[in-house]
Amino acid sequence: MNNRTQDTTPTLLSSPLFLALFRSLFLFLFLFLNLKGVSSGAQTPNDTLLIEHLLKQDPASFQKLLAHAGKYRIQIIYTQIDRDANNVPSFKEYTYRLNRQQYFYCASLVKLPCSALALEKLQELQIKGLDRNSTMLTDSSGPCQKKTLLDTSAADGSPSMAQYIRRMLLVSDNNAYSRCYEFLGPEYIHTRLTAKGYPDALIMQRFDPACNTGDNTQTNPVDFYDRSGKLLYHQPAAVCTIPLVHPLSKPVVGKAYIDGKENKVMEPKDFSHSNFLPLADITHLLRSVVFPEATATEQQFQISPDDRLFMLKYMSMLPRESDSPNYKNKTYYDSYKKYLIYGDSKAPIQADTLRIFNIVGQSYGFVTDVAYVCDFKNKVEFMLSAVIYANEDEVINDNKYEYTTVALPFLANLGKSIYRYDKKRKRPRKPILEAFRFRYN
Repeated sequence: MNNRTQDTTPTLLSSPLFLALFRSLFLFLFLFLNLKGVSSGAQTPNDTLLIEHLLKQDPASFQKLLAHAGKYRIQIIYTQIDRDANNVPSFKEYTYRLNRQQYFYCASLVKLPCSALALEKLQELQIKGLDRNSTMLTDSSGPCQKKTLLDTSAADGSPSMAQYIRRMLLVSDNNAYSRCYEFLGPEYIHTRLTAKGYPDALIMQRFDPACNTGDNTQTNPVDFYDRSGKLLYHQPAAVCTIPLVHPLSKPVVGKAYIDGKENKVMEPKDFSHSNFLPLADITHLLRSVVFPEATATEQQFQISPDDRLFMLKYMSMLPRESDSPNYKNKTYYDSYKKYLIYGDSKAPIQADTLRIFNIVGQSYGFVTDVAYVCDFKNKVEFMLSAVIYANEDEVINDNKYEYTTVALPFLANLGKSIYRYDKKRKRPRKPILEAFRFRYN
């Protein structure tokens, strides 16, 4: 047995002071190297703090928001896109405060999946002559339903799914969405999105304040005709037969809200019967339209290549570039729905080499933009999705929201920050982006 006394005298390397200094030095070097990589445009692999690091580079734009990110309910997804030797894309996502359990009102984001599903349903019917340009007449058969036999935005006045999709993607038209919703019905929407891997997506509302929860489960009769007036397809009125249950147990927001009778109710607003699209879901839905070749078959929209290009064209088009519908007026300025990078700027967009393929939402204080950004000149592409809640008084539906002072400047600055970073980062090879060039006039 060894009876030698153990030496317990502390050495320099094992002293608490040295260990504390060593840990501080290690942390300093880690942060310094990460921040240096961010500011130089270098990648920071496996760094879940990338977005936060980027925003901290611009304290004038982001310091207040980062300090109260919970209050503003900020969520961000930045997707880097790299191409292989065959130009096939791969994706790497960085997130900030992404949380499927944190409710935000998705508003017009639902117009993207509904546009794609409408094109898919028309193709599914396999009726000769039936397509997105067929005349679409909507009848009424229940409370709050609207008969629609004319579309004054169309050159010939004929309503069509093509014109409704143009109106939704160009200026986020709510009436166009409601007609699209009625053709699909909430049961079809939910069944198809669940089959594509989005069981939490819940689209069960028209955008019509006259319609209550029960009304929205009932959809109108719809008829499609060819140009000669021949009936191609009749869809009778329908009622949703499946339960539509919100995936969140308590989707409530705010401290008070204004009800339909203009009364102030002193409790949070319950969004249990409102549309719901998690930020990750709408990001991946957009990605499946932009990059079907890099999307699992079961998650793709089964639409024709021409229908897909049609959607991409009108997602990226500026309002003034459209002749039918015609939006050549001051109401629909160039950046009307290009919140990322441009915010609420009314100045004309001059750079035709930068295109944003996106869908936005703005309602109840929530502002969201989900976008694929494509820079033909610099060979840059990335995806960026973000939501922010700008409602200082926490009263829902009082129309007192900080859209122009908080939300839109945040999204513009965020878009610029990510664009600058992505333009500098090293890619294995430059992307070939010609497939995203469209003639807009």
